[in-house]
Amino acid sequence: MYETDGYAIFRNVIDSELIKEVNDHVEWLQGRHPDVRPEQLGHIYLRDDPFWLRLVSDDRLLDIAEQFVGPDIALFASHYISKPPFSGQPVLWHQDAAFWPLDPMEVVTLWLAVDHSTPENGCVRVVPGSHRSGVAATRENTTLENVLGSEIAVEVDESAAVDMVLAPGDVEVHHPNIVHGSNANTSTQRRCGLTIRYIPASTRITDPETPYPSAFHLRGARGVNEYQPLPRYDTDRHFPFAGSIEWT
Repeated sequence: MYETDGYAIFRNVIDSELIKEVNDHVEWLQGRHPDVRPEQLGHIYLRDDPFWLRLVSDDRLLDIAEQFVGPDIALFASHYISKPPFSGQPVLWHQDAAFWPLDPMEVVTLWLAVDHSTPENGCVRVVPGSHRSGVAATRENTTLENVLGSEIAVEVDESAAVDMVLAPGDVEVHHPNIVHGSNANTSTQRRCGLTIRYIPASTRITDPETPYPSAFHLRGARGVNEYQPLPRYDTDRHFPFAGSIEWT
């Protein structure tokens, strides 16, 4: 399905106890960064957050990533997109590969559902097979408030889109070239997910900031990039989680 359609779904990947901790982590981050939109809790907060690293290095997630990028795995980026009830911003149609400083563009996104994700609260929507058509240009779009501030610069056949309906702990996987987006959340229910971008260690991060803020070596050979050191847990500064004292 991934090869032909550009996406795949894995059910019941992460257990409810860890998902509860993820929920608490999102609330903790929002409390620490009250001026940041909850859709924008991204990788700039990652390099000094042991729980975030514990989560993205969970073997259940890495085992899925390994199916797509091989055994030598690094993290490129990760981002909570938490759409609050009634006011959650849309993500306009786009292709991830249009934005990322990666060479080659060998990367896979795992989208971990923290909440139930439905059409009503703005679930991810993908256009199956669109990853086979290359990467289109982008254009700025500030006519409405949206997460990216831009969109793909070609017409999208929205009638072909498929809703990624997920339960907490499910994981949706998609190709960097697939056309995807999500509608605004006008429902009474929050819609939160964690995007995790895994690369093979042979893919180079070409951003001039070295090491990249969210570049971490997670499994296998270290490859071609410089990486951030794993943060050490500090009870005074970090989110408390199961196993935190033994983390590093």
